Amino acid sequence: MKEKVLFEVCCGCFEDAVQAEKGGADRIELNSALFLGGLTPSIGTVQAVKNTLKIPVMCMVRPREGGFCYTDFDYETCCRDVEALLNAGADGIVFGFLKPDGTVDTDRCADFIGKIKKINPNAEIVFHRAIDVVPDVFKALDDLIDLGVTRVLTSGQRESAIKGAKTVKKMIEYASDRIDILPGGGINTQNVGEFINETGTHSVHASARSLRHDTSVCGNPEIFFGGKLNGVGIPENEYKVTDSALVQNVVAAIEAR
Repeated sequence: MKEKVLFEVCCGCFEDAVQAEKGGADRIELNSALFLGGLTPSIGTVQAVKNTLKIPVMCMVRPREGGFCYTDFDYETCCRDVEALLNAGADGIVFGFLKPDGTVDTDRCADFIGKIKKINPNAEIVFHRAIDVVPDVFKALDDLIDLGVTRVLTSGQRESAIKGAKTVKKMIEYASDRIDILPGGGINTQNVGEFINETGTHSVHASARSLRHDTSVCGNPEIFFGGKLNGVGIPENEYKVTDSALVQNVVAAIEAR
């Protein structure tokens, strides 16, 4: 009998979370602003999710886009957010603090973990893909293990976990049972089975989203409320939501490997 591989779905809103559980996800990571790589979700979103879901909910703490070396203002925001998130029922906290040189900021991480444990000693402690930009991933793993981090999300320091599969495998072997390695980035129905077999991972992280359209803004296509990429505005009438059928497909592919 094959060992179960846990499937965590990356979610950006309340509906995402509901669709993820409906599709068979084992756990979710709850964010806002997934286009920016995921920022801290609102407290209202967390409350709604926790009042509805039965599976564990990991909550992102990331106050802004653009790196992981935070100002004192940013860090105070993180500390206030983590207290509110845990009090709203978050089962775990996802975060990452780096120094200007890209190494793990162990002092700030230790302080932050202490704040988490003071509120909920049983909360899971997850270091996100900030580890994918550190200069020495194995030194970073040692630091995070010493800090008491539960799990690390990684693409193996490549654009996707698929491209970083060799490093992911090395990280899993290096970590042994000292810390959980959670691969994420570019994993989908077509490649998840081969990826699991290649790396030996016990869990995977992915989004499973489909495109929706909101026609309310179509009356004036000149207007963009968000940013632009290469001078072109991001379509204002499009957004993505987790698709329970796509989640089911990934779960089926995991089981069929």
